[in-house]
Amino acid sequence: MKVEIWSDIFCPFCYIGKRKFEVALEKFDKKEDIEIIYRSFELNPSAEKHNDKNIHELIANKYGITYEEAKLNNDNIVNQAKELGLEYNFDTLVPTNSFDAHRMIHFAKEYGKMEEMTETLFKAYFTDSKNVSDFNTLVEIAENVGLNKEEAINVLNSNKYSDLVRADEELAGRYGINAVPFFIFNEKFTVSGAQPIELFLRALNKVSEEEKSLT
Repeated sequence: MKVEIWSDIFCPFCYIGKRKFEVALEKFDKKEDIEIIYRSFELNPSAEKHNDKNIHELIANKYGITYEEAKLNNDNIVNQAKELGLEYNFDTLVPTNSFDAHRMIHFAKEYGKMEEMTETLFKAYFTDSKNVSDFNTLVEIAENVGLNKEEAINVLNSNKYSDLVRADEELAGRYGINAVPFFIFNEKFTVSGAQPIELFLRALNKVSEEEKSLT
């Protein structure tokens, strides 16, 4: 079974959805047969790499709400994440651009480390308050997941994997995906959003049953 997951490193519900799916996967009796592919999606492709506003200010401006309302909304997300063992630090989070982080995920895929890179980038952004568009930070993350430092530097100083990021985004457009996380099972069944664990488990079992009926 193939599961494609469209997400953005900067999407708090994508990290929550990822963890919920993983919990469901642990309860699925054929998890070793699952191929998981992370697909690129930029929530804000025009985001600046360096920003003088914090995430509460940016959310308030984006949705036309007060700073206090934005912070309250973010606090609610923090609590949702905490229930899954995730630590979100919105007050010190560093808003930036996610394009190069997506390129690094494709780089990691070449060495079978796509999941590790995705997880580490989420943690770096939401928990560790790192600037995940900074090349030094991305190289450090690449090393931490077992990738070659010099090769990571070469990737970042080139346009390598940019075409794969764009291809994922174009594919999302063809599927009509306009919000993430978005999960597609065997290019047929879909789950949109950070749904309950039980729903992910039902989706896995449903697709598995269909596969059995076709053999």
